[in-house]
Amino acid sequence: MAKLNKGARMTINTLSGKLTNTELAEQLGVTEGAVRYHQRRHKTGAVDGRSKQRQLAADYADQIAFYAEMHKDEGISLVALYEWLVDNHDYPGSQRSVYRYWKRTYPQAKLWARRRVETPPGAQAQADWSEHRGVIVGGERRTLYGFELVLSHSRGPAYVWSSSKNQLAWHTCHIAAFTRLGGVPATVRVDNEKTAVSRGAGAWGTINESYRRFSRLMCFHVDACGVRQPQAKGKIERMVRTFRFRANPLTMAWDSLEELQAWTDEQVEASMHSRRCPATGTTIFEAWRAERELLTPLPEPLWKPFDLVGTRTVSHDAVINFEGHTYNVPFAYVGRDVEAHGCAETIQVFAGGRIIAEHPRHTPELVVINQAYYEGESTARVNAPTPLGRMGKRMLELEADPVVYRSIDYYQKLAEVAR
Repeated sequence: MAKLNKGARMTINTLSGKLTNTELAEQLGVTEGAVRYHQRRHKTGAVDGRSKQRQLAADYADQIAFYAEMHKDEGISLVALYEWLVDNHDYPGSQRSVYRYWKRTYPQAKLWARRRVETPPGAQAQADWSEHRGVIVGGERRTLYGFELVLSHSRGPAYVWSSSKNQLAWHTCHIAAFTRLGGVPATVRVDNEKTAVSRGAGAWGTINESYRRFSRLMCFHVDACGVRQPQAKGKIERMVRTFRFRANPLTMAWDSLEELQAWTDEQVEASMHSRRCPATGTTIFEAWRAERELLTPLPEPLWKPFDLVGTRTVSHDAVINFEGHTYNVPFAYVGRDVEAHGCAETIQVFAGGRIIAEHPRHTPELVVINQAYYEGESTARVNAPTPLGRMGKRMLELEADPVVYRSIDYYQKLAEVAR
């Protein structure tokens, strides 16, 4: 006679009378006699005699109680309990025997009810990464990362592809997602990625400095999830599962990342028309269009993504030091604090919420000067620097000459200016 587990026995009890015994036996892969046997036991209320037998772990009841008291504040791991019994008391039984004794002897812990909250329009978005290996792009197999951002109210999604998960990619994908959604929500709930939380986790974590400055510029608040709480961002978890099937990049080969992104945008829009928003009862597309009006508009001009940020005081020669390089800014900011952003190809310097200077980044030259930042009239606080003389101007003109090796005539021309 086949041995049936608890689930199979419950199936017999539930479907008896609805299906014939022959049909039940075929579905469960047992004999018809086995079905009749369990039907009789259920009618008579028979109890498995093994449940009345004394358990081996009961002989170690005092030791188990001591272990439970010792670890009551940190939670009990039955695996750790079993290993402790074996190591310290030469327990001869199996791990399963400890589990059965614990289940029978100790009451089940209380269940925790979770509060479900539907966020109002424009209040929150949830963000996360997904990883996709072996995607063919440009004839090569690559690992790509999908950045997902979903509005918590309307479930309006944005899906952005990236070849990296570094700080610059994190900010770049945020901007691309905000652009697709048509604005910025009040808060963004994130996981504890190092690009978002540099130390710790959740409400007690330390927000990554670059991300903190980025969120301030983009006008949203960073809301980090607690540790091991996927239900705290259930909407984005649902979206990740949905788009693994709907926007699977492994379905075909792509000529470029741009082609994959365009195809994904089409899939996202199609899903918004076909899926319904639980909060409004309309399609997600209609709910998103209504919520879009309540999002914070994107800043103009749109900031460039950056992976490094720092506050610097402008020296008397109107320069700041950043990443081992020296950059100049308009002389009117001498003595003031400015904020430097390390972007993909440039250094942008901000003051008063606007860009005051921009220079190329990672140049071989350690001193990068734009003479235009020294021009202009004196201000009420700072006198303009001394204008360039004839030789200084001529040097700058000759410096712009693309010739790599200058002849002796170059220096003769300078001497003529000096006379």
